[in-house]
Amino acid sequence: MAKTKRAYVCSDCGADFPRWQGQCSACAAWNTITEFTVPKTRSAIGTGAQAATSSYAGAATKIQKLSEVESKDLPRFSSGISELDRVLGSGIVPGSVLLLCGDPGAGKSTLLLQSIGAVAADKSALYVSGEESIHQISQRAKRLGTQNIDKISVVAETSVEQVLNHVTQQKAEFVIIDSIQTMTVAHNESAAGSPSQVKESAAALTRFAKTEGVTFVIVGHINKDSNVAGPMQLIHIVDGLFALSSTSDEKFRVLRTSKNRFGADSESCFFAMTETGMKQVKNPSAIFLSRSDKNHAGSVCTTLWEGTRPLLVEVQALCNNSVTENPRRLTVGYDSNRLAMSIAVLARHGGVMLSDMDIFVNCVGGIKIEETSADLAVLLAIFSSFKNAPIPQDVLVFGEIGLNADIRPAANGLERIREAAKQGFTRAIVPKANASRKVNGIEIIAVEDLQEALTAFERVAM
Repeated sequence: MAKTKRAYVCSDCGADFPRWQGQCSACAAWNTITEFTVPKTRSAIGTGAQAATSSYAGAATKIQKLSEVESKDLPRFSSGISELDRVLGSGIVPGSVLLLCGDPGAGKSTLLLQSIGAVAADKSALYVSGEESIHQISQRAKRLGTQNIDKISVVAETSVEQVLNHVTQQKAEFVIIDSIQTMTVAHNESAAGSPSQVKESAAALTRFAKTEGVTFVIVGHINKDSNVAGPMQLIHIVDGLFALSSTSDEKFRVLRTSKNRFGADSESCFFAMTETGMKQVKNPSAIFLSRSDKNHAGSVCTTLWEGTRPLLVEVQALCNNSVTENPRRLTVGYDSNRLAMSIAVLARHGGVMLSDMDIFVNCVGGIKIEETSADLAVLLAIFSSFKNAPIPQDVLVFGEIGLNADIRPAANGLERIREAAKQGFTRAIVPKANASRKVNGIEIIAVEDLQEALTAFERVAM
């Protein structure tokens, strides 16, 4: 009898090793290497084609010249939720495989139930549950008021082979798999949720989707580091990766794109969680700008570029005399390294010494700033708190700060200013390169370096 072969794979990056070790030498993560059984054989799954002669994208093809390959422009169909369609890239592409991950309780199943109800009006839809019973799903669907509930098929199944048989029998065009960590393939002896099972299950579903033109939306778990649970190959296999998370106050849900082969990979949209499901937030800037009428020192409004639209947010800073030898530098939603750079630039080129002060920076609403256009807003927020001089609420600030104190332009500057004008802003401190065109209803104050920015601050705040 052949001896069972075992392997050890890192759940974060997918690297494999001949024996177990505490740290992954590929990604330097600790305690992420798990043992699993190597499958002895590969069997055909779903379509009858041999898995060994097919790829993740379907059956193997002959070599052709790229100019000879027939290009197919598949019409997209709507998910039934306009904000979700925008994140997906103007709708769902038939035959695509999309991975939706998020924290427990973030609302993944709720969002997909609302979507499948709208899709079921025109397409055959199937909901596959590996975690909940069909009675629980039915109860939630009725509570949410899901549309076309009589047209949605549901099955509790964890075997990929059986799932694909159900898809074939039902002639389903839109399938939800909840979740990939519960799925198993028969030829793999590992437990459900192991790296090999997750990879093989996702590969089988993707192979079937590309061959038969069926759209799969797969729910995925995340680990304690908020990364997608399972091997890294899972992210490479699917066509799109979307993460659903909640804001710091738990009132809203944010859907962000990490990968999208059919659209922008930096889009985001917002939902409000209610008793009747997810409600779209089509004007998120109004949410993050809801503040008191009284001006406070250290509060500055800036604009971020989220995918294809601007997003207005409030940045807060607090300077306080330190009682320790090592002053604290704490940031929430902003890169701590860029904060240290801003403090150094302010000291060297602005003459403002903050070495004996604790400095705290917060981006209101749980938004994470991942672009450099907020540098000037953070710097002026710190200066405002240091001087105890509030900036009026009708002033917008954006721009990137260089180490030599020059202020560099931000992409899509005109659209950012226009969005501010729509929200009632009347003045904007922006880089000179972004001030080439005027916007009705807003006064543009162009600055080139830090000294001009501090002068502009005194002009609007004093």
